[in-house]
Amino acid sequence: MLDWDDMRVFLGVARARSLSGAAPGLRMDPATVGRRIGRLEEALGAALFLKSPQGYALTDLGARLQARAEEAEEAVRLALEEGQGSSQGLTGQVRIGAPDGCANYLLPQVAARIQSDNPGLEIQILALPRVVNLSRREADIAITVSPPDAGRLTVQKITDYRLHLAQRRDAAPVARLEDLRDRPLVGYIQDMIFDRALDYLAELGLGTVQLASNSVPVQLRLLQQGGVGVVHDFALPFAPELRRVLVDQVSLTRAFYLVRHDADRRSERMARLAAAVLRGLREEVARLEALASLTEGPGGTTLSR
Repeated sequence: MLDWDDMRVFLGVARARSLSGAAPGLRMDPATVGRRIGRLEEALGAALFLKSPQGYALTDLGARLQARAEEAEEAVRLALEEGQGSSQGLTGQVRIGAPDGCANYLLPQVAARIQSDNPGLEIQILALPRVVNLSRREADIAITVSPPDAGRLTVQKITDYRLHLAQRRDAAPVARLEDLRDRPLVGYIQDMIFDRALDYLAELGLGTVQLASNSVPVQLRLLQQGGVGVVHDFALPFAPELRRVLVDQVSLTRAFYLVRHDADRRSERMARLAAAVLRGLREEVARLEALASLTEGPGGTTLSR
C-alpha cells in the first residue's frame, strides 16, 4: 500500500521539477527527497520521472499518478475543513502570488487586515516579476494583470486600476509628449516584459528606455532619481517626491484578476479567503488612487488595452 507521505514528496517533485526545488517546501534535504522518490518508484515497479540535467520530467505513469494524488490531496484538505462554520475565523497557511507592484503596494495592507480578523491564519505573499504558476502549486491564489486562457482555473476580475506618467515634483514641467524625448525614460527591461499589458511605453509611442528594471519598486526608485516613466496611481502615495504629468493627455487603464484552482470552488475556506482578498484589493486600490489624485487635475484621453 502506498504511503500518503510518499505521495506528498512525489507531488513536491512533480511541481518543482527538481529535487532541490522541492526540498525546502518538504523540509527535507535533496538527497532525502531523492531516496523517497526512489523508494516509491521501487514500490510501483516503474519510473515516475525522466531525470536529466534540466530537471525531473514526469513519465506517462507519473502524470497519471499526479492527477490522482492531487485529487486525494484535495479530498484530504476538504475533509479537514469540513465542519468549519461560516462564523469561525480562517486558519492555516495560504500563499498569495502577485506581480511585484501589487505585492509591494497593495497586498501588505490587505493581508494585514485579513490576518487581524483571522488570527489563526498565516498569509504568505509571493512577489514575482512574472506570472505565478498555480499548476505547480507555487501559490494558492494568484493575482494577474491578464486573465489566463488555459488551465483548470477559476478567474474573477478584481478591479481596474490606472497608471500615468510621473516625474519628480522639482523637475521642469512638460506640456506635450514630445517634451519627454530629451529626458531619460524609466520602464521595464524590454525582453523581460512577461505580459503585453505591461508594455506601456510602446503603447505611448515613446522611445528607448534609458533606465530599466523588471521590478516596479526599482522603477519607482529610478524615477525618484530623475527621468519620466509610467507609474501605478496606487504606488504614488508611497513616493511623495513624484507627481503625475500630462494627466489630461495620457491615462492608461489595466485590471487585476484573482485566479485560483478550479477545485477550490468546493472549499468554503478558500471561497471566503478569495472574497476577502478581492474585497480588500478593491478597497485599497480605490483608497490609494484617491490619495494620488488629491493634488492632480482631471484625467484626459484614456488609453486602455
